[in-house]
Amino acid sequence: MVDFKLLKELGLDDDTANQEVKNVVAAQMPGGDLGQMMEKSGQAFTNGSILKGKIVNIRGDDVVVEIGLKSEGVLSRSREFDSPAEVEIGDEIDVLLEQVESENGLVQISKRKADRIRGWESIVQTKKEGDPVSGKVTRKIKGGLLVDIGVPVFLPASQVDIRRPGEIGEFVGRVIDAEILKIDLERKNIVISRRKLLEKHRIEAKQKLFDDIQVGQTRKGTVKNIADFGAFVDLGGVDGLLHITDMSWGRVNHPSDMVKLDQDIEVVVLNVDRDREKIALGLKQKQASPWEQVEEKYIVGSRLKGTVTNIMTYGAFVKLEEGVEGLVHISEMSWTKRINHPSEMLSVGEEIDVVVLEVDKNKQEISLGIKQTEANPWTVLGEKYPAGTVVAGKVRNLTNYGAFVEIEEGIDGLLHVSDISWTKKITHPSEALKKGDEIKCVVLSVDQEKNRVALGLRQLTEDPWVHAIPSNYHPGMIVKGKVTKITNFGVFVELEPELEGLLHISEISENKVENPQDVVKLGDELEVKIIRVDLEDRKIGLSLKRAQQGEDQGEESKPVRKFKGGLEG
Repeated sequence: MVDFKLLKELGLDDDTANQEVKNVVAAQMPGGDLGQMMEKSGQAFTNGSILKGKIVNIRGDDVVVEIGLKSEGVLSRSREFDSPAEVEIGDEIDVLLEQVESENGLVQISKRKADRIRGWESIVQTKKEGDPVSGKVTRKIKGGLLVDIGVPVFLPASQVDIRRPGEIGEFVGRVIDAEILKIDLERKNIVISRRKLLEKHRIEAKQKLFDDIQVGQTRKGTVKNIADFGAFVDLGGVDGLLHITDMSWGRVNHPSDMVKLDQDIEVVVLNVDRDREKIALGLKQKQASPWEQVEEKYIVGSRLKGTVTNIMTYGAFVKLEEGVEGLVHISEMSWTKRINHPSEMLSVGEEIDVVVLEVDKNKQEISLGIKQTEANPWTVLGEKYPAGTVVAGKVRNLTNYGAFVEIEEGIDGLLHVSDISWTKKITHPSEALKKGDEIKCVVLSVDQEKNRVALGLRQLTEDPWVHAIPSNYHPGMIVKGKVTKITNFGVFVELEPELEGLLHISEISENKVENPQDVVKLGDELEVKIIRVDLEDRKIGLSLKRAQQGEDQGEESKPVRKFKGGLEG
């Protein structure tokens, strides 16, 4: 064996040491042709040379390789070989000579580095930018992945897929196809793109898909993205939109309840827009619509059970079967209760009884009612409260036209402003009543169709215009009264509690009066003459100027009267 260590200690460089090897071999082989032998072996013992080697022994993880001229090197089987289990004695391999001889007397070699150099040379000689390559993803590095295509190359994260995956580390260990983006000979750097190759394939697949696809077809695809409004399904070159409304005949809260990312599904083609390259897909269309037989299954008037699925301000949606829901409007929830919001009566998930009110197959709408499951109390209200019945109730609300009086739970009657007093002119019910008052009223009428009860307060007493007023007041009488209201057309004078007469502006003075307040004031007590009593219109006409003149217009003079009590019949 040639002692290379000794040669190095003698201070010889690599070329000189290599020549000495030749001289020693030549001396040991008289008559031999060293040049032919070296040419035959192809070995050049200089650092950085790639040599032919042969595996002569395997000891555990150590693989002993002879590279000629009695020189041996040791390789790590686990680190230097891609398939350690397949390494056998006698295999011939290429190795890189890293150091002619190490301290232990062996040459330092590397099979993996030799493979990379050969791989780089092969790539440079056979590939160019734009060419396809295939390799195994070995590990994740900063900014992307390292891929072995014979030499380690860089795959940027942005070039891994058409849509950047959430975790590119999932590709480690996979064999992928890609395209060479850039070859840097100076730095011995190669950048590849899987995305660019996929896009090329996608364009080809897209063209083929649009040539073949038709509305009504059933196609297989893969869910690639999920949004609030639906899911995008890859049909093989083109993404179609599966809208949330086309996922199920039933209610879908979110598309993720129906499909998952990367799930393979079968869909129906609903619409194809080749100009805009858009495809609408459906999942529910694979089954017949439950609305086809809805009119036969849900007869108007029939009573059913359903489950509350959603509550809105205007009502609640009730599921009758998968894909079929009906609406219970807030007005159809109770005969008598005042409901401000459906949640006061119902909750999501609650099972309830309903009655079918209306079915519209074309609009896919069913109107339902809850109150119809119980007897309508208004149907017997007329019998319970016939006209003339005296009832007690609480004033629940006041409006411009009257007061609502609750005569029993959920049943209100309307006390109109005109039915509060026989004699007093009331413009707003608050002049006589306030909210919360407990009062008695007379039932005037019950309208079962409109669910209305008319009430009267004045009807609790006899109408004074029938007997009392005609008996106590007649034209020509001089009476005393107090000014209670002044208007631009005249003055109202209270003759007794809840009985007023009108002193028209023309009857205030002999002189022309522009403003009644120039002559009389609120609270003034006046002596006035009754000039007419209109029983039909329930009005009493008064005159101040005639009382002052003592005119009787042909009638007998009457004594002055002032009533301090109420009207008497």
